[in-house]
Amino acid sequence: MRGDELMGEASMMLPLLREGLAPAEELTELRGRLPVAGMEIPDEIGVRAWLVSGYAQVREVLGDPGRFSNDLSHLAGTGIEALAEQDPGGLGFRDPPEHTRLRRLLTREFTVRRLSRLQPRIDALVTELLDDVESAGAGADLVERFAVPLPSQVICELLGVPDSDRAEFERRSTARFDMIAQFDNALDVVNESMDYLRGLAARERANPGDGLLGALVREHGDAVSDEDLAALADGVLTGGHETTASMIALGALELMRHPEQVTELHRNPHDVVEDLLRSMSVVQVAFPRFARADTEVAGRAIGKGDAMICSLSAANTDPAAAGSGHLAFGHGIHRCVGAELGRMELRAALPALFARFPGLTPQIDDEDDLELRSFSIVFGMETLPVRW
Repeated sequence: MRGDELMGEASMMLPLLREGLAPAEELTELRGRLPVAGMEIPDEIGVRAWLVSGYAQVREVLGDPGRFSNDLSHLAGTGIEALAEQDPGGLGFRDPPEHTRLRRLLTREFTVRRLSRLQPRIDALVTELLDDVESAGAGADLVERFAVPLPSQVICELLGVPDSDRAEFERRSTARFDMIAQFDNALDVVNESMDYLRGLAARERANPGDGLLGALVREHGDAVSDEDLAALADGVLTGGHETTASMIALGALELMRHPEQVTELHRNPHDVVEDLLRSMSVVQVAFPRFARADTEVAGRAIGKGDAMICSLSAANTDPAAAGSGHLAFGHGIHRCVGAELGRMELRAALPALFARFPGLTPQIDDEDDLELRSFSIVFGMETLPVRW
């Protein structure tokens, strides 16, 4: 099925819609009928796009870089060519062999063994921030005082970002994911962020610190350029800041709604955190993939250059995924390099939060009062007032 026949199968905003914390019912209904559906895209954009929502189909697309490319140069000559021209950078928009080269530089730094050296610092930060929450008294905003500052400080210390830059760093990290609602502004924020990271890379090259970028400079020297360092820092930022902050807040809310799970959290934090990652799926869609040649997915004829928009939230809640690994961190060669760091922070933050405040409850009268972030690639909340 091609051309005009695709119109009407899936709206452009559908993969970003939620009903409460769950994917929109319209999305899950569509997944049952058409796990690969044509998306309504304005004609002036000039790209045919497909919404991929089935678990098996999302794994197929994300797991096959030979058929599907991450390179935004595929947008050249379209109505959103500016996105390709501005080159947001980072690992997420690179294909092999460039992606392979850059990722190899990070892989060793993000093994479980190497990351274990961060555990004492993460635990100390959790304690400090919970002290801050407690000092604020009942009614504290858990997003502002706990969920955001923990991954922010971890990432800033990891990259070597000065404390004086942290507030602006957080603002850019949040704004860059609002690609649909504020497309032009989000591109500007991405460019500002990359400019900042290039400057950070240059400073680390001149005077290597104890963080990740300094370690890469000491180990690889001129073999890794400032542009490489900025791209690697961007990959770490993209995968480990806003996403983890949203997971801490949403995970806390879900546990407050189901207090019986708190007991299980203390007994088995690993499994509870994995279930939260699957059910929340805060990264709602993966970076777009582009068909390298005419192909087929789930019986649908995909044309060369077509964009594949993979819904992680729909795939993770697909009944067909039962008993299988979740896709919260993506899949394939572009799976989030900072996945283990995010898990470490969640397993430290959530049990400590409920151990400190066993009677924690959301300070809202109705779930409709939740300030959920609409139309953002990273699902989350603006605020989460709590009492204990």
